[in-house]
Order: sequence, then structure tokens, then C-alpha cells
Amino acid sequence: MTLSRRDFIQLSVGTLAAACATPGGAGARKPAPPPTRILILGGTSFLGPALVDAARARGAAVTLFNRGRTNPGLFPDVEQLHGDRDGKLEALRGRTWDVAVDTSGFVPRVVRMSAEALAPAVERYLYVSSISAYDESIPPGSGEEARLAALPDPATEDVAKAYGGLKAACEAAAAAAMPGRVLVVRPGLIVGPRDPTDRFTYWPVRIDRGGEVLAPGDGGDPVQFIDVRDLAAWMIAMAERRASGTYNAVGPASRTSMRAMLGDCRAAIPSTTAFTWVPWPFLEKEKVEPWSDMPVWIPASAEGSGLAQVSPARAIAAGLEFRPIGETARDTLSWWKSQPEARRKLRAGISAERELLVLKAWREGRATP
Repeated sequence: MTLSRRDFIQLSVGTLAAACATPGGAGARKPAPPPTRILILGGTSFLGPALVDAARARGAAVTLFNRGRTNPGLFPDVEQLHGDRDGKLEALRGRTWDVAVDTSGFVPRVVRMSAEALAPAVERYLYVSSISAYDESIPPGSGEEARLAALPDPATEDVAKAYGGLKAACEAAAAAAMPGRVLVVRPGLIVGPRDPTDRFTYWPVRIDRGGEVLAPGDGGDPVQFIDVRDLAAWMIAMAERRASGTYNAVGPASRTSMRAMLGDCRAAIPSTTAFTWVPWPFLEKEKVEPWSDMPVWIPASAEGSGLAQVSPARAIAAGLEFRPIGETARDTLSWWKSQPEARRKLRAGISAERELLVLKAWREGRATP
């Protein structure tokens, strides 16, 4: 029998349809992969809830391990194991997960205990470190191979005095417990809704109040930060891929100045704000401190300014993305206004009274006593 072109096409289509309908054929559906099982050490404060939200949005199965003291009513539908990182890890025994995410490790001894206990139970250990793990002398644009901070006393556990060195030592402790299976994430300033520090929140709140706003420097100093939701989404994606290695998780994607950041915040928040930019030498005489009185900001000429200018290129190549600054500002302000009155006392930033005095001194061309 001779087949016409039409007969050949119809036969081909029928064969393809049959293959698609046959188990194991060319069009057979592959079974969905099982959900990623994620254990979060901590999980109830700021980054932790953002990680839970991101993980559940991607269908992951989440377990929290904590002491049950911070926000104990949060996530009632999420499995929670209670214990203490510092020696009370019994609740973790006999269980397995794909990835453990350590959001609460500040002391090498404690991180070592957790990592060693979980080494046979997980494929990857994701440790949340910090840009502070670098030595303060690193130059702008440094990548992940830059020199790390050293501990003046290897036995110290004083987080307030040796935060950066302890974070670097925690990285090493995790790597020693699980060689080749550790993902180290070094964020800079984490910002956005639920931030307990108000180190970015100050600016949306201050802009919303309106009037003349004291702004630091000439506006050209670079700033780096990352929205907690962007960080969490990327971390969960990296966990699903079982990634390892070290990444600077900072944003935005390209260099951003203090002036640009405040401009984006003001554009997102209807306000009558007017910025008055005051040079660093004058602010220094006025004892207006970078970072604490003027959150996010570090003068480019100041010691340690390289920590605010590290390279995020490796993380961006691995999929890290950033939402617009204005969106972060708007959402942060909305969250802030939803808080009880007792919470709406800023924990960072210059006071309104002190701000007025400094602005008055600047206009008069003198420093206050």
C-alpha cells in the first residue's frame, strides 16, 4: 500500500499521541520530586520567618528547632522541635532532613555541636554568617576570598566585642564538621518587614514624618543591604539545589549611593520631606555616629568602609535577585504602622530632638557644645 503525504502525517500524529498516552512513553509525566525537607535552627525571628514563608511557598517540608521562647505562637502548623543549641540536641536524634539552615549560630563551640550532630542526618548545612566575618581592612570590591577577621582570643565567646571573628570561626567549625557539604552565606545589612533592629526602618519612618531630614555626607557614599524576603527566597532555592561554597549575599545588584537610596524611599512614600546633606567632618564634630545615628551609612573614607562595598557577583550569578528599594521601604513602613504602640519606638537612628539641634548648628555654621 502506498501512503499519501496526508496519510503519513495522520499516522505520525496518531503514533505520537499513543506514545504520549502510554506509561513510559515519550510524553509520560515524570513523578514529582519529593518536597525538600528543611530543618531551621531558630526560625521565629526576622530571617527565620522569611525562610519559613519562602520554603513553604516552594512546597518544602519545614521543621523548626529552637527553645520555644521567641514568638512561641508563630507557625502553629509547622513542626517544631524544642531544645537548646548549647548541649540539648536530643530532639534532633533519629531524624533526617535534606538541608539544615543555621540562622542562630554565633559561637564556634555551639555551631560545632550542631553541625556534628547533624552531619549524619542532612546532606547540606547552610550557615548564615555575615560580611563582618571579613577583616575590616579589606578593600572595596572584595570577593569571597578576602581576608577574614581573626579572634584576638581564640577562647572568647563575647559576641558583642568579637562578632566578626566569631562568625569567621563559626564558618570554620561548620566546615570541619561537614567537609564539602557547607553553604556559607554572608549577608550584609538585612532589612525589611519584621526587622527588630530598625537599622533601615528608621529612614522610611523618618521620611513619612516629613519636614527637614538630616542626611549624612554628600550623598555619594555607597550603601549595601538586602531585603530579608529576597535573601530568604534565594537561600531556599540554593538549599533545594544542595549548593555549597561561600557567597556574599548583599545588594543592590549594582553600586547604590546613600542619596539614591533615600531618593527611592521618598519616591515610594508620599512625603513633604526635604533632605539636608551635612558633611561627615561636621557630623563627626557633632558626635553623630555612622550606622547607629545615621543607619545604613558608613563614610567611604572611614575605616572599615570596605565592608559596605563587597562584591555580590558570585551570588548574583547563582540566582540572587533584588526587589526595588522603594518596594522595601513601602512594605517596611506598612509593617511598622501595623505594630502595637509600644513597639513603635525606633531602636536606631538619631532622635528627633537631637536632629533638630544638629540641623540648627549646621545652618548657623557652628558645632553644638
